[in-house]
Parts: sequence; structure tokens; C-alpha cells
Amino acid sequence: MTTQPIVTPRISDSGALTPRPARTRFGFVLGIVAQILMMAGASAPSPFYPVLAQHLGFDAIVITAVFAVYAVALLLTLLTAGSLSDHVGRRPVIAVGLVLLAASMVLFGNAGSVTLLVLARILQGVASGLLIASLSATVLDLAPPARPGSAALWNALSPGIGLAAGALIAALALDTTPDAMLDVFTPLAVVYVVIAILVLLAPETAPRLPGAWASLRFRLSVPAGIRAEFWRAAPAVIAGWATGGLFLSLGATIVRNELGGTAHLWQGLAVALLAGVGAITAFVIRRRSARTIVIFGTAALAVGTALSLLALGLGSLAAYLAAASVTGMGFGTAFFGVVGSLAPRIPATQRADAFAVLYLLAYLAFGVPAVIAGVLVAPLGLGTVCLGYGVVVIALSLIALVLRARRRA
Repeated sequence: MTTQPIVTPRISDSGALTPRPARTRFGFVLGIVAQILMMAGASAPSPFYPVLAQHLGFDAIVITAVFAVYAVALLLTLLTAGSLSDHVGRRPVIAVGLVLLAASMVLFGNAGSVTLLVLARILQGVASGLLIASLSATVLDLAPPARPGSAALWNALSPGIGLAAGALIAALALDTTPDAMLDVFTPLAVVYVVIAILVLLAPETAPRLPGAWASLRFRLSVPAGIRAEFWRAAPAVIAGWATGGLFLSLGATIVRNELGGTAHLWQGLAVALLAGVGAITAFVIRRRSARTIVIFGTAALAVGTALSLLALGLGSLAAYLAAASVTGMGFGTAFFGVVGSLAPRIPATQRADAFAVLYLLAYLAFGVPAVIAGVLVAPLGLGTVCLGYGVVVIALSLIALVLRARRRA
């Protein structure tokens, strides 16, 4: 799975927007580093949720609600301001997004109440919504001409690398430092500010265009030519993103409460394996057809989720982590394949609308099921909720697999 939208690189006629090769390389690398660090900040809070729940005295529903507001804020910002950098330039949007991200990290590091946690997640969601479109566009704009596929590859790999790194670093800090929240979130805040400053030294690739205010609106429509294909792909999108939502919200709690993984490393490792193995698998399978990738991804989601349920039934942490690796193969490829199958069929003038709907579906699947799971934990128990959640994911994955296997393209 990738959270980077597909953006067509801008080819400018302005000599002022044709940077020197050294600045181009600098901007390209900086854009990739910023993508990875942005996603590291998205997963870093996950290992802290059980600790905060214990210290602040809140239930699973609060954990999932704190998680979900990030997805909602990100989605609304992406849908309204996703094309803002096309009008005011890449650098201003990226710099503002990074400063907002730094502010959210400061709130996280000093979160002594649920209110501060919610505010931190909302601010982080707004910042990430600004950054997703502008950073992916910058990487595409500055990609080396000799390696035209490098931008798409890094846009696909960066989220998984960042999610894995953020979860692992946070988990290690919890096990090794006395003030882990400050030790994790303060350096992240500083790094985001430093990158915001460095962005101003990178080349600008988007000329200023009129219509900035008009761009701050969205409409939801799926082009008629891909409508049937879009809805056939919907079960794969929902299954993959709902899996990510569960791992990032309740994953650490599951490892701790259901499998006895008291060391925070084990709790962070579950998220790291899901995202890290997903990124590696997407890289390995990238040259296959979109149909093959979707079939592989949905099959891996179904098998990995079934193995996860078996591991939970056995109470085996080692088996659960192995199952998370298998699930990660599907997590990293199912959505990748869906985008690959839809993108070539979308008319150029309707791409923004089509991807707005696609990401609306994805982020609804990312947040809503996790919140429902949090609501049901108290009356049903975490184990029962995991079983029900897993059955739904398996069913959706198998439906998506059958729908794709029945089509030859």
C-alpha cells in the first residue's frame, strides 16, 4: 500500500524553473527523505498507545478515535489542498507542511491528556495532507532523466520504509530510555524544521499559476470509463487499508494483551514487519502486470490474516509476527496493483477527481473499521473483535481475488 497519489510531472517552459543538476539531485533526495520521515512520524505514536492508555486511563475506543482523526484530517486536507502546490509553488507548501508536522510532534512529546493527543493527530493529519501531494510531485519533477522510473519507485517504497522505521524507533526508545516520548518526538520535530529550511534551498519546479483559491474545493466523481473497474477493485482497497488501520491503532495493544509481548520492541515489530515487508514485496513484484499484483496482494492478505487469527488462537507471538510478514506482502501490493490497473484508463482531465474518490474510499477504510473495532472491544473483548475483523478482511480479500482472477486484464 502507498499513500502517495499519482501525479503527472510538470514540464516547465520557464528557464527559471530549470535547476542545475546538483540542485536537482539535492531536491530529489531531500524529497525522498522528507517522505520517509513524514511516514515515520505517522507510525511513531503506535507503540505509545498502550502506555498512554494506561497512564491517562482511557479505553480502546479512545485509542482508535485518536488514530482515526489523523486519517480524517489528512483526507480532508488532501481533497481540498492537494493541488495547491500547482498554484503557489512546491516549496512554500512543503515548508508549511513540515512546520505544522513539527508542531504536532511537540504536542505529542508533551501529551498529558486525550485533548492534546487529538490535537496533535489533527495537526499531523493536516500537515501530511499538504505534504503527500506536494512531495510526490516534487520527486516526480526532479527525477533523474536517465532513470524515469525512479520517482514512481520511491513514491511506492517511501511510505513502507518510513512506517517501519517510525514504529521500530519508537518501540526501541520505550524499552531503553526513561523519557521515550520526548526522546522520539523532539528529534523528529527538530528534523522537520531543518528539512523545512533546506527545502527553501532546493529548486522550485512549479511556476505560480492563478486559481489557488478555486483549487481549495473538491468534487467526487468516478469517470464512466473506469466506474465498473473501480467498484470491482473496492474490496481490495478496503481490505488492505483496513488491515493497516488495525495494525497502526490496536496492533501494539494486541501484541501486549493477547500475546504477552510486554517488551515494546515486539509491539513495534508487528507494525514494522507489516510495512517493511510490504515495501520490499512491492519492489520485488513491481515489474509484474497490475492484474498479477492484485491477485498476489489479495491472496497474501487473506492467507496472512488467516495465519494471524491462528496465531492469536494459539497465543504464539512468534507465529503472529511471521503471519504479519505474510500479511505485509498483501498490504504492500494490493493497493499498488489497483492503482496500476486504474491509472492507465483514467482520462488525463479526470485524474484528480478519480484519485480523490479512490483515496476517500481508502482512508475511510483506514479509519472507520478501526473505530468500530475500538467501540466493540469493551463489550466483546479484544480477541473476539480481532476474530471478527479478520474474517471480514479475509472475505473482502477473497472477493477481490475472484473478481480480478475472472478478468483477463
